[in-house]
Amino acid sequence: MKILVIGKGGREHALAYACKRSALCDELICAPGNPGMAEIGECVNVNDNDIEGLVSLAKERNVDLTIVGPEATLALGVVDAFKKEGLKIFGPDKKATQVESSKDFAKNIMAKYNIPTAAYENFTDPKAAVAYLETAKFPIVLKADGLALGKGVLICKDLEEAKAGVKEIMLDKKFGTAGNEMVIEEFMTGREVSVLSFVDGKTIKTMTSAQDHKRAGDGDTGLNTGGMGTFSPSPFYTKEVEEFCEKYVYQPTMDAMAAEGRPFVGILFTGLMLTEDGPKVLEYNARFGDPEAQVVLPRMKNDIIDVMEACIDGRLNEIDLQFEDNAAVCVVLASDGYPVSYEKGYVINGLEEFKKHDGYYCFHAGTKRTDKGIVTNGGRVLGVTAKGANLKEARKNAYAATEWVTFENKYMRHDIGKAIDDVEA
Repeated sequence: MKILVIGKGGREHALAYACKRSALCDELICAPGNPGMAEIGECVNVNDNDIEGLVSLAKERNVDLTIVGPEATLALGVVDAFKKEGLKIFGPDKKATQVESSKDFAKNIMAKYNIPTAAYENFTDPKAAVAYLETAKFPIVLKADGLALGKGVLICKDLEEAKAGVKEIMLDKKFGTAGNEMVIEEFMTGREVSVLSFVDGKTIKTMTSAQDHKRAGDGDTGLNTGGMGTFSPSPFYTKEVEEFCEKYVYQPTMDAMAAEGRPFVGILFTGLMLTEDGPKVLEYNARFGDPEAQVVLPRMKNDIIDVMEACIDGRLNEIDLQFEDNAAVCVVLASDGYPVSYEKGYVINGLEEFKKHDGYYCFHAGTKRTDKGIVTNGGRVLGVTAKGANLKEARKNAYAATEWVTFENKYMRHDIGKAIDDVEA
């Protein structure tokens, strides 16, 4: 089969890697891809938000299956455009993608179908939002309604901070049009866990769990980022939690989407908070997480294309989804100053070392090939992933592998996976 992967980040590199391992993949095309993806497939200079260009590419190259990485591409309706042309594509259509592209829609679905989540209110008027906050209990959470690349969430400890947050989201438009509407919700405490699932519209099958680290600095300090590292599986996602979520979250979400005339086919990412009152949904995403994909996919035993085709054909119930009985940790190597301001264009050394070791991966995110070699070209530059027999070993291996790579202004967190020290791993 000829496979097209849309996107250019670390998640897409992990997807391309999984496709390359597939017995069904004869040819791999990436649009636009990155230098890491160029080593395992052909990169074509078509932007991931150029829907017409992507359709034309798939038709011209007789692509058998297209896989969508970025949420923005899904929200633009790429799946609808491909289907209209009779092209096979994996991912939810525009209507189903609203579980991610509209926080308000997602919260309303959860409320209507009794899916456990935080209490919330939705606002289109900043004055009304401030008035509500004046009577609210703190801390409180403000969320830009639309897509904000995982950054449109502010946790405010008092009224002053919350008023500044409303200004930031709704008036200053820090997150663009995502801030035209805003959700205010109660602050939940507990452990966060991410669970990715394959979905075919009726059946939902969960993958292994993961846990992301959103904040820029050690000890979960600093600004929210796209994710500074992750580990899989999460020891906090117990059998008991899994059984609860299967009964009250995963299947009800699928049934709700079908009942609303928006059957969901693709990847559902469920962000959970394990509260004292039980698991509650923080948010849904309509695609693989980044950097969750970088720890989940290397541990997947199944042929990814086989599973995706089963989703498209509505026969996911026939698939026995299996993962290795081990662990993986990903540490993001970023440019110092991310997510605010940082310099680009520094030469990256040491990438070839990964080819010498099994169970070690270096997924490109913000890189660029130049005459000087591969250079930094973004905030999150690389995701260094390593496997191990357990979480502690995987973490040790991942941090050892970060030393193989050098570039000027290299920055990373040093406490990815520290939470596992609280449990036997």
